[in-house]
Amino acid sequence: MDATLTDREKTAERLLAASAKHSFDPDTELDWDAPFEEGRWFWPPELVSLYDTPLWRHMSQEQRIELSRHEAASLCSIGVWFETILMQLLLRHTYDLDPTSGHVRYALTEIADECRHSKMFARAVTKMGTPAYRPSRLDMRLGRVLKSVSTTPGSFTGTLLAEEILDWMQRLTFPDDRVQTLVRGVTRIHVVEEARHIRYAREELRRQMATAPRWEIEFTRLTSAQAARVIARSLISPQVYASVGLDPGYAAHLALTSPHRQDVMLQSAKRLMDFFDEIGLIKGQSRRLWRTSGLVA
Repeated sequence: MDATLTDREKTAERLLAASAKHSFDPDTELDWDAPFEEGRWFWPPELVSLYDTPLWRHMSQEQRIELSRHEAASLCSIGVWFETILMQLLLRHTYDLDPTSGHVRYALTEIADECRHSKMFARAVTKMGTPAYRPSRLDMRLGRVLKSVSTTPGSFTGTLLAEEILDWMQRLTFPDDRVQTLVRGVTRIHVVEEARHIRYAREELRRQMATAPRWEIEFTRLTSAQAARVIARSLISPQVYASVGLDPGYAAHLALTSPHRQDVMLQSAKRLMDFFDEIGLIKGQSRRLWRTSGLVA
């Protein structure tokens, strides 16, 4: 077995051991019957898209909390979309690999985690009593295309884009006692289990970028930058604003141009973008496209 495969198997065995010790069943781990606590946020206010905008300053506290409920539901709904794509990409990755390897066994373990996460997110949306917010028709189509044409390194890049941005936000959410207990529980489970997924994807992406042919790397740079644009703009559906009585076009424009929101998005992706830059993903013609995602300064 060559050094790359040996390294890959060692990583997989460590992650399989961690999964055996620290995996959760959200159906039994969380109290789904407990009522929401009055006056608590559903998402930290600083992470709500309109925070510190002129519109935010004119909203009542009740309306702000209600917006946080709908934005949390949007993130959960979009999270199911992300997880569905990631599961397909992982299955495709394992298609022609040795099914007895630790690397494939961990991929299947991760898929099982993602199935539980998708059910957990969907149940959280139902509990919050909001619509199941979906991506735009354009982004649904782009997601279908991107997951179909994605290279192997592109698949792991997309995985990290979807996971690390939300992970940064959730790490601020689960210890925040201003936030609803159920939401904190959902984010805690996701953070603990996603830490393994992020480790798996980062290490495999580094290996892939070191061995992929030049054409594949160039193609991955461009498709990944486009995926970043789709993911960043899909997190909060403009329909959340209509749900709390705001003009969706005006509110979406304020969120898009808000210096605070722009800084939140840059911070959420900084660690990941530094990693992508280090391994050569943000380079050449793709750099301008990466900047339009709002995730690269």
